[in-house]
Amino acid sequence: METRGIETRTPVEAPTARPQPDTVDLELDERDLALERLASRRNRVALTLTVAMLAVYFAFVLLIAFDKELLGRLLTDGLSLGILLGVVVVFATWVLTWIYVRWANRTYEPELERLRR
Repeated sequence: METRGIETRTPVEAPTARPQPDTVDLELDERDLALERLASRRNRVALTLTVAMLAVYFAFVLLIAFDKELLGRLLTDGLSLGILLGVVVVFATWVLTWIYVRWANRTYEPELERLRR
């Protein structure tokens, strides 16, 4: 007896175990973890430098607000402590920026390039 158009198939069971990742997946996972660690380090450095800058800036502003006499004290003719501390705030900005750029050039960028390969 001939049956046309009717096929008998055995049902396929759904896999019960998780498929094993191949080596490409493992490499991507390791690269993702390394990239997350690098981003975390960058955020820590940026946050630390930001907090340092805010501390310098707000310390200066609080001195202006609460101890004008101290800042008005003359160190030499034409140079008060307030002017000197204002220059220190600007200098601190440059130093903290230089620290970040140096860290980024020596640590962050080379590690990022290594992860891109």
